[in-house]
Amino acid sequence: MTKFAKWALTTITVFACASVGRDFSRADDALAAGASCESLVGLSLQNATVTSADTIAAGAFVPPGAAGRGNTAQQYSALPAFCRVAATLKPSSDSDIKIEVWLPSTGWNGKFQGVGNGGWAGTISYPALAAAMASGYASASTDTGHSSAGASFATDHPEKLVDYAHRAVHEMTVQAKSIIDAFYGTGPKSSLWNGCSTGGRQGAIEASRYPADYNAIIAGAIPVTSPRLHAARIQISQIVHRSPDSYIPPEKYPAIHAAALDACDALDGVKDGVIDNPTRCKFDPKVMACKGSDGPGCLTAAQVETARALYAPLKDSKTGATLSIPLYHPGSELAWGTLAGPEAFPIAVEAFRFVVFKNPSWDWHTFNPSSDYDKVESAMPSFTPPGANLKPFFERGGKLLMYHGWADQQVAPLNTVNYYEAVLNAAGTSAAEKSIALYMVPGMGHCQGGAGTDTFDKVAAIEQWVAAGRAPAQIVAAHRTAGKIDRTRPLCPYPEVAKYKGTGSTDEAANFVCAKA
Repeated sequence: MTKFAKWALTTITVFACASVGRDFSRADDALAAGASCESLVGLSLQNATVTSADTIAAGAFVPPGAAGRGNTAQQYSALPAFCRVAATLKPSSDSDIKIEVWLPSTGWNGKFQGVGNGGWAGTISYPALAAAMASGYASASTDTGHSSAGASFATDHPEKLVDYAHRAVHEMTVQAKSIIDAFYGTGPKSSLWNGCSTGGRQGAIEASRYPADYNAIIAGAIPVTSPRLHAARIQISQIVHRSPDSYIPPEKYPAIHAAALDACDALDGVKDGVIDNPTRCKFDPKVMACKGSDGPGCLTAAQVETARALYAPLKDSKTGATLSIPLYHPGSELAWGTLAGPEAFPIAVEAFRFVVFKNPSWDWHTFNPSSDYDKVESAMPSFTPPGANLKPFFERGGKLLMYHGWADQQVAPLNTVNYYEAVLNAAGTSAAEKSIALYMVPGMGHCQGGAGTDTFDKVAAIEQWVAAGRAPAQIVAAHRTAGKIDRTRPLCPYPEVAKYKGTGSTDEAANFVCAKA
């Protein structure tokens, strides 16, 4: 394996890239028939302008400005030479969408991969672009129409909110395909979307709203109902801080986690520090109630109620109506600080400050669950949930691979489960395996991390699916400690789970089989 291929393989955890076979003869023939990189500056595009097109020498790319912070030279040093194209898209009078399209100078596999964003976006996803190109794809990313951090861009700019919600990704995809065609002399033979969190939502919206854009879509940790999720996050903060003694300090998380594991870890027949199917767990934090003085190993009466609330659906205290699905499940305790920490989750706070109330000083303590769920949905009309009727996408042969960690600390896992079931209800159960598959990951956090097997080759899995016509019966995933694999486990198509065969190491995937729970 070359240094370049080894680098690509090691990045799959963070960027979901894969070592995909390349059709070198096709790529070289296409490149000979296409245009030079620099000549793409003059390319005529509808509602778009190519602002630069430069050949980047192998290993020479350096992310610009703030986008390069936190990156290492190693992330880009093994990249081949490529044509880096930047363009500005203006589908509306208030649009200012930046995109970059990366085109391998050699070794193009003939395919296109669009990569997603996180949070409120605002940046080009350079690491994800690099990971896609390292696997032979021509790739594209967008800042979704703004370059500022957070949601301040959206105040009194409804068209920019539409760009962020869905239009920027669609426009990027259309223009990227035109740029690919101009450079190589032929368009991509297939197109893949790859994203998690905001990127997962972008993928689901593409399948629903723009079914012709992609042949295959990888969508992880989908915040399906984004506005309501923002409201639920704020409501959780209010519950956590409802009284002086209701907040659970982080030093108590390990004890709560240990108690949850003690109650439910062995339900799947294997005691391994991971709760395989948290929906079957009946853990009650009341067992943690302090019998004497307060301490890190117990919960006060108010803290018991807080812990119970974190596992429960959120309700309107005035009417009793359910406002949100549970945000957390047993096994997630070590990461509760994300939504149940000292302050409300910033991404959610910004939705209310800049989109709902248009007041940068809005205080999340003033949130009113009885009215503000409706207000955030009304203020974000372009954020309608992805439609459950994906028949137009499926009828084109489209494949949708979804995944979500059961210990996700930001996005409720049931977001994805419920959406998957809604799609099947609309399309019929025959769509399972052929057109849509969901892989729930026990113990995995938001997109990655956690005690579960969070490293798996999503791109290779969906490429295999496209080739074989059926979703993988399992995806082998790994857990790493200090960079070394110490456990493998099969990820199973929902609602199946991995069951231990009864013999052999419980740290080896070969000793498990996917079966009904």
